[in-house]
Amino acid sequence: MSTASDRRDPVLQALLLSSAASATSLGLTFSLTALYLTRVAGIGAHAVGIGLTVAGVLAIATTFLAGNLSDRYGAREVMAAGAVTQAVALAGYCLIDGQVVAFVLLACVLLGAQGIQGTAKVTLVAQAFAGSERNSMRARIRVITNIFVAVGSGLGAVTLAVGTAPAYRAALVAAAVLVLGSALPLARLNPPRAVPARAPAGSAPLGDRRYLALAALNGVIHVQFEVLTLGMPLWVASRTQAPEALIGVLIVLNTGVVTALQIPATRLVSDVRRAGRTVFAATVLLALACVLYPTAAVFGTVTATAVLVTAVAVHSLGEVLSEAGGWELAFELADPARPGAYQGLSATGAAVGAALAPVVITSTAIAHGLPGWLLLGGVFVSAGAGTQTLSRRTTRPSVRNLVK
Repeated sequence: MSTASDRRDPVLQALLLSSAASATSLGLTFSLTALYLTRVAGIGAHAVGIGLTVAGVLAIATTFLAGNLSDRYGAREVMAAGAVTQAVALAGYCLIDGQVVAFVLLACVLLGAQGIQGTAKVTLVAQAFAGSERNSMRARIRVITNIFVAVGSGLGAVTLAVGTAPAYRAALVAAAVLVLGSALPLARLNPPRAVPARAPAGSAPLGDRRYLALAALNGVIHVQFEVLTLGMPLWVASRTQAPEALIGVLIVLNTGVVTALQIPATRLVSDVRRAGRTVFAATVLLALACVLYPTAAVFGTVTATAVLVTAVAVHSLGEVLSEAGGWELAFELADPARPGAYQGLSATGAAVGAALAPVVITSTAIAHGLPGWLLLGGVFVSAGAGTQTLSRRTTRPSVRNLVK
């Protein structure tokens, strides 16, 4: 996976090491936080849901804010600050004993800092690399992230198997140490080598109608992730004859496809027009998956299983293509003078999509079956068609042209 040139690149090395540490922490907390809060910390399930919703809304704002902070103070510094803040919040979780207000505040700090770190990371890629190199670097980071989220989830499974309060708290402390450690590889980095990040004088992204529209459409397409993690499991468990154990297998299948194909997929999007076409093709695949998922409900166990495996494979291919095309558009159409502000806006579109996805999926596919799934697929294709149309316009001068 890693090449000699990769190993000689200090920025990529730092980003990969940082991503591995933070992803392990994230996978660990994914698997045990809800149970820790309800079983050990004494927070009711309803309060946990409300607190995480409030924190998720705040994270949308911090995701956008982080871009401007990265332009002003440097993406490396903002990324490190986000990691340190997360570590403090995770350590604070260990001290909660029934205090709902403390939990909500800590959740806001934690999710807000995750949004800040994510935007700053993408901004650092935009600042430190040029042209097609940026998509390739982001793909490598995503592959590493997927692998180490799985590692963290495995560690979380061990904690759940032990099941004691000290085990839960030890795991949270380990997660805090890991995310704190993700800041260390950034310490020795020199300032980004492509575009100066301080004192930006470029255009404001909110005034860039095309970029704003593309960010919104990307948010719509981003709903696909919750289809896989929320919609598919609910559908398999409640509407098909496939065994529930298949859900875990399907998630592993998705991880494998993304790990194998995300880097090659970036080679398909060498310019803005191709990126738009790739995103549209991806949404057609997502729509096809939205036809296959409900079809599985018609068949018995064996055939339903085969249909679901096919659906997730198609969905996963659509995922890697949509990400590759979306990254190219987000990088190439941004004002090179304000990479942080533009990447912050792009990430905000995705964050809004993630926040709205549960209600969208449950009120369409899960509530109405086949008609709901078809509606959802149509929304994906419409967003892809809009993205392709916007990508046909004259492109903005990119960082690639400024560096040469």
